[in-house]
Amino acid sequence: MSQPFAFELPRWLTGNARYPERHALVSWVFLRIFALIYLAAFASLALQITGLVGTDGILPAGEYLDAAHRELGNRAYWQIPTIFWFDASDLALNGACLAGMAAAGAVLLNVFVRTGLLLCYVIYLSLVYAGQNFLEFQWDVFLLESGFLALFLTFGSRIVIWLYRFLLFRFMFMGGVVKLASGDPSWWSFTALKYHFETQPLPSPLAWYGHQLPDSVLQVATASVFVIELLVPFFVFLPRKFRLFAAASFLVLQGTIMLTGNYNFFNILTLALCVFLLEDRDLRPLLGARLSQRIAEKARPAYPLATRSAGIMAVVTLSVCGTLLWVTNTQQRPIQPFDALVRLAATLGIVNGYGPFAVMTTERREIIIEGSNDGTTWLHYEFKYKPGDPAKPLSWNIPHQPRLDWQMWFAALGDKSRNAWLLRFMEKLRSGSEPVLSLLHGNPFPDRPPRYLRATLYRYYFATPEVRSATGQIWQREFLGVYQTVG
Repeated sequence: MSQPFAFELPRWLTGNARYPERHALVSWVFLRIFALIYLAAFASLALQITGLVGTDGILPAGEYLDAAHRELGNRAYWQIPTIFWFDASDLALNGACLAGMAAAGAVLLNVFVRTGLLLCYVIYLSLVYAGQNFLEFQWDVFLLESGFLALFLTFGSRIVIWLYRFLLFRFMFMGGVVKLASGDPSWWSFTALKYHFETQPLPSPLAWYGHQLPDSVLQVATASVFVIELLVPFFVFLPRKFRLFAAASFLVLQGTIMLTGNYNFFNILTLALCVFLLEDRDLRPLLGARLSQRIAEKARPAYPLATRSAGIMAVVTLSVCGTLLWVTNTQQRPIQPFDALVRLAATLGIVNGYGPFAVMTTERREIIIEGSNDGTTWLHYEFKYKPGDPAKPLSWNIPHQPRLDWQMWFAALGDKSRNAWLLRFMEKLRSGSEPVLSLLHGNPFPDRPPRYLRATLYRYYFATPEVRSATGQIWQREFLGVYQTVG
């Protein structure tokens, strides 16, 4: 005789009781993916760090740290925790990136995992501070917060699994909250995706096609974003089948973003966190019985109870308390006795606020850098990834982030008074800085730098299907004016 539905439903939701929740395989798989993300992040920085903050870069890290010490004295060491206080030379910056890659490789190969994770966290934290404007993105602190929790993951505590689930919940849920809280009309009217594909920093080749979709389809897709970001995150804390649905929903959202835009490791890291919504039984068929058995055996606690308890206590204290303090800090009313902990959590990237795409950009502006020797004939500097030449094809560059290209997108949204780094960039071009020129696609003045430089502002919009078919151009543009001049 079949059981009543009221008795069958709980078992259907939670699964068979003979499969208790286990996370040895989950933790192992996440750390391998996380190591690849760290590896990609360090490798991406290695390609551009000297041009960004090297001794002849746009914002030299050494000059920044010297200025900070003059202003703050010894407090600077605590407020700007970075290993580059010892040495901020090009050799040190490149060496740190290589060391981070080596540490990530060790984690990937399951060698000296805890040491590797600690090195990755410390080095990336150091690079975030040394990178100044170029490493102030949400995904940088997202990686730091995930990396901090990873330091305790190998202790085998289920508490850490829940802390990762809470991190995923905060990231997804706050993404929806900020869209509504901003009062942005495009989000409230479900028209945000009408602009998103065209105005995002680095569109992919599929973005043009996304922009051509009917408005009704884009409105439904925008509404779906709110469902996934405001409702589905609560499934993270529910039984297994709810969590599987949440993981699938996040996969669809993040996968769509990856297909239509270039956001380096941001979406990959979000998907990696979805691994914690699974259980070992979900991964065992993918890994195979033999490998699963080996991982499970090695994951058995081999350290004294006191050591494991200390690690668990540390992660719970710093993460949970840091989260509560972060909430009070966002209200601008931090509790006085805990001010030091608020600053510590913020300084070390332990707990952070998230909210991508809070306000939708409805018009795309691009800054074009041009040089001239006579003030009449102007040649433009082409960037590697951001739009410039209207006929330049779109591309994918995941998981690499060309940080100068990204900053140029932000600069075009504001005025020059809020982007002092842009003047430094142009001055470096005028002086012929090789590290800075290496950040660009080419140098239109190979013999000697130009006498004059200017930044001109254009409005860009996707070419219509008819124009693209006739000319091959992805973009059309109109001149808005001169943004800044040098020389």
